[in-house]
Amino acid sequence: MVSLKKKTINKKTYYYIEHSYRKNGKVLKKEKYLGAKIPKNIGKLKDELLMEVYEELWFKNFNIIKNNYHKNLKKMPESIQEKELETFAIEFTYTSNKIEGSTLTHLETALLLEKGISPANRPIEDIKEAEQHKEVFYDMVRYDKKIDISTLIHWHKKLFQFTKKDKAGLIRTYPIRIGGSRHIPPAPFELDLLIKEFINWYNQNKNKMHPVHLAALVHFRFVSIHPFGDGNGRITRLFMNYVLHKNGYPMLIIDYMDRRSYYNALETSNVKGDESIFTLWFFRRYLKENKEYLK
Repeated sequence: MVSLKKKTINKKTYYYIEHSYRKNGKVLKKEKYLGAKIPKNIGKLKDELLMEVYEELWFKNFNIIKNNYHKNLKKMPESIQEKELETFAIEFTYTSNKIEGSTLTHLETALLLEKGISPANRPIEDIKEAEQHKEVFYDMVRYDKKIDISTLIHWHKKLFQFTKKDKAGLIRTYPIRIGGSRHIPPAPFELDLLIKEFINWYNQNKNKMHPVHLAALVHFRFVSIHPFGDGNGRITRLFMNYVLHKNGYPMLIIDYMDRRSYYNALETSNVKGDESIFTLWFFRRYLKENKEYLK
């Protein structure tokens, strides 16, 4: 987080902004002098300083990952690329649903989605949502039009049309709470404006921001609005991967075993009002998952 600091020299006060970060095991600081008065565009200056740090620490590595990822793809026959995408779809479906409470194991998910073999003694809801999630995933991968709220509503309706018919494709008209969280999602009367602002923000920034940064903020901002009665996490993770895929970056799976740190990052960012906390969690996770492309 970029902080506003002040120094007093010879009874005169001077202001500057500062951001501390770790690099190669050392704590470093980046500063920018502001002058004797706090400028009106302090928010913009803070964002610019943070972007300088992100560029130095993260974006260069993300670009290396993208380049090496595409070099790998070019070596693969088309049939192998399709198989890799299917493998990702199955893993992504398993983890995204598992985070939300699905009882299906990884093997059961794979047999269901590859062979059409339904597991015995599992809730039909979990089975249908796995099948539908894979379908929506492929819809997302192939989607080539401008994203708007109707796109996300369509994905939500398709995902839950057989299991949550009273919520599928519907913006909530009632307040909700997130179990175990101090973050209270916006009230129903706020949703129309918040969704409109979110989509406008996305369309204004989709060609300006670094795609991995954009994916992180898309995730955080959309799930914080929590526009649906259920399934916000799954739609958010689909949208996140849409951003990465559309821009040529490897897509990301948030592992079920990492769900505690994932939820903690979301919670802390919301409670402290600082989206950079989740952004940095996302960056670390993305780098860890794609370290093979940095060799």
